[in-house]
Amino acid sequence: MFGVVFPNRSFPMDISTFSQIDTFHWILDMNTFVGEAYDQVRELCIFLLNSFTLPADKALAVYIQSPGSPFLFCGAVTLSRPSAVLTLPWPEPGSGGEMRLTASGDAPLSAKIGVSVEDLAALPSLDVSAEKRIERLAMKVGENLFNFMQSFCGVDGSKLVVPMDILDRWFKKFSERAKRDPEYLKGFAL
Repeated sequence: MFGVVFPNRSFPMDISTFSQIDTFHWILDMNTFVGEAYDQVRELCIFLLNSFTLPADKALAVYIQSPGSPFLFCGAVTLSRPSAVLTLPWPEPGSGGEMRLTASGDAPLSAKIGVSVEDLAALPSLDVSAEKRIERLAMKVGENLFNFMQSFCGVDGSKLVVPMDILDRWFKKFSERAKRDPEYLKGFAL
């Protein structure tokens, strides 16, 4: 059905490594895998196996759960995207939330990775960490533009006044610096 690899930490593991909760849900107890050092495991590669046919409108969603915390969605794979390397942003143990797969009075004793078959349309994104990286990149580029514009602007009442060619000047400077220093753009993507 599916398999997982923890890059630089494990050999490929198939579904038999997980405990099956019901027809569509599986749990991997991280205590059996790495003990209390679960938060050192930062990535997971999940992949569909050739023999598994997932309906086109379904996805295999991946969640993580720290002890005492709710499950947190990390990403998913589909037939059109049969594998993915997902970042595991482990929540702080004991942080509150709504979604739990354990009884409300039972706090999990160890960190867990959950996998479930879900409707593709109901999922927020197939790769949450990629969206966050793109959002951060956009914010840093916008901040760079704002700082550049501030150095040329004047104030007219409650409005900032900038030269008409300010975007062209900023883009030219930005592009030239990126060509001169290949590491410059990497600083925006981190």
